[in-house]
Amino acid sequence: MKFSIAPDSAWCATRDEVRGWHRVLGPWVWLVWLVWLAGPAFLGIHEFHHWVLPTALSVPVFLAVYVAAYLMPRRHMAWHALAIIGICMAVTPFNPFAQTYAVYACAVAAGWSAPRRSGVLVLALLALYTAEWFLLRFPGISIINIWILCPIIAGLIMAQRSQAQHRAELRLSHDEIRRLAASAERERIGRDLHDLLGHTLSMVALKSELAGRLIKRDPAAAKREMADVERVARDALSQVRSAVSGIRAAALASEFASARLLLETAGVHMDYWSDGNELPPDVETCLALVLREAVTNIQRHARASRVEVSVIAGAGCVVLRVRDDGRGGIGAHGNGLTGMRERIAARGGEIWIDSPQGRGTALEVRLPLPRVPLGAGQREVVAITAVAGTQHAGGRA
Repeated sequence: MKFSIAPDSAWCATRDEVRGWHRVLGPWVWLVWLVWLAGPAFLGIHEFHHWVLPTALSVPVFLAVYVAAYLMPRRHMAWHALAIIGICMAVTPFNPFAQTYAVYACAVAAGWSAPRRSGVLVLALLALYTAEWFLLRFPGISIINIWILCPIIAGLIMAQRSQAQHRAELRLSHDEIRRLAASAERERIGRDLHDLLGHTLSMVALKSELAGRLIKRDPAAAKREMADVERVARDALSQVRSAVSGIRAAALASEFASARLLLETAGVHMDYWSDGNELPPDVETCLALVLREAVTNIQRHARASRVEVSVIAGAGCVVLRVRDDGRGGIGAHGNGLTGMRERIAARGGEIWIDSPQGRGTALEVRLPLPRVPLGAGQREVVAITAVAGTQHAGGRA
């Protein structure tokens, strides 16, 4: 029997929602518990003499239904859960350890729909199987483990689905914020370029037209007009370069927001703090890229639950600190740190990393701030302040 994987199947959803070994093995790893079907042989129970053949015949049928439950559309999982409980009830009169199938039926039912509907289906399956159990006059104490185990397993599956849905919603919010930010940035760029180039190009066109009219009648005036055209064009080129540099600069504030969304999508709480001091565009861009790389490493490798980020601009330098409570033990040149070091070194900065095994990772980056030259007015204020201080000191003497 050949199954095709439906795009909305539980198997596809599992591969998107989970990580690690469960992403590869998925629900198939739990088939190992089918070994409990041979309970009469393991425990030496001789009351059921004909359990082998019905149990052996039921296994391939169960496997076909179980595989179909995860490869076909999720909306069909309720029918697969009913089919599995039917197999369970058919085999139980010959082998009471067929109650193992009831666990799989409840697990499939838990992945069917919303938690409330799935929970009702799980209880209905257990009630149906319990009714048969007592009709067969089997010991009531032997059914208790099913009523304990099945709700726990179903609850865990439904909780995992709820968390996966929450992460998906966060990812959608993240993508929507990026889309809105990109749209707003495009509008801003359009307005800036219109304001910047509209007037300049109009002036260039008018002066060029005027120079063309004057070139025969007054060559000197035409030459002056063309010199003005050259000056205006150079000024416009300088302004365009400045605008492009501002466009390319990655703002720390937006990177903070993006990092927080990325980490919260992975279930990691992030606290960040900045002193709010304005930074030069090149320094801010460097810190934003370093923060992006650090947060990406935490999300992929650290297995952290909490991250703290701070940016403090002091005298002559700005300090970025990123600390997580993950597993630590990162190499000095691993996980993109080489590119990070090169980027910081190109700005004349330094980086320190402390990552003891099992105790998280602390990263500190220091970048020098350019000295701001004093203007004429500032120099005059400083000189007046110095003279006043000297006179005040002389008066006290």
